[in-house]
Amino acid sequence: MSEAARSLLQRWGASFRKGTDFDSWGQLVEAIDEYQILARHLQKEAQSQQNNSEFTEDQKKTIAKIATCLELRSAALQSTQSQDEFKLEDLKKLEPILKNILTYNKEFPFDVQPVPLRKILAPGEEEHLEFEEDDEEGGAGAGSPDSFPARVPGTLLPRLPSEPGMTLLTINIEKIGLKDAGQCIDPYITVSVKDLNGIDLTPVQDTPVALRKEDMYVHFNVDIEIQKHIEKLTKGAAIFFEFKHYKPKKRFTSTKCFAFMEMDEIKPGAIVIELYKKPTDFKRKKLQLLTKKPLYLHLHQTLHKE
Repeated sequence: MSEAARSLLQRWGASFRKGTDFDSWGQLVEAIDEYQILARHLQKEAQSQQNNSEFTEDQKKTIAKIATCLELRSAALQSTQSQDEFKLEDLKKLEPILKNILTYNKEFPFDVQPVPLRKILAPGEEEHLEFEEDDEEGGAGAGSPDSFPARVPGTLLPRLPSEPGMTLLTINIEKIGLKDAGQCIDPYITVSVKDLNGIDLTPVQDTPVALRKEDMYVHFNVDIEIQKHIEKLTKGAAIFFEFKHYKPKKRFTSTKCFAFMEMDEIKPGAIVIELYKKPTDFKRKKLQLLTKKPLYLHLHQTLHKE
């Protein structure tokens, strides 16, 4: 083992133990901070070029999965939901793997996606990047930083417990129409619920990568459980759908377009909604249609009320 690798592993191990100690002691804010800092360091290593890394590609995949688990634990500590949490006992199982990453050759103990070897841009971050010169990208708008923990692509949340007189909403994302649907790499959709100021009202969720691409459609067929009872959403709230895909030349995942659904559009059954140019305008001030062609986001809504 090189001196550089040994130093990295020692620092990561110390940070891991510090986070789990805070977690065990009930110092949740400190634990979350430590987990997120370490996850970022691991992500950076997982994204590094081979000649700039002390680790093999397989080892970097394992490092990326550990980063995913740290983010899942961080999200669990900030969530009000008790279902499907990533527990401290689960996380502690990863410490010996991280410590012995150079010799670890077993199957990873949790079925998680590795942090993609690419950059996932936060809402609003794309405004500072050079947009591609094509007729479906560009436009004006302003995103806002998430007020909820960092997301791991492909993680969906379960339905909330029912409450008497309250309504829950399940949205099935069926498909999205795009003129270049077949060219989109690893497409997925980020779903968020925002108030009029673009502030998150619920945790943000990402769908898994699309099932298939066919003609001018990208098919998902995935259910999203909105994480707040409809009656508890503030006036003027909207549900946003950001279509994202990987750009190999620029090596990051970017938003291609977005759509949104306002509260008066919440009703059982099928609905199609228009697509707008990026960057995502959560305040809905400067909207520009993506295309004049009849291409939309196709959804199906189911309301659950006790």
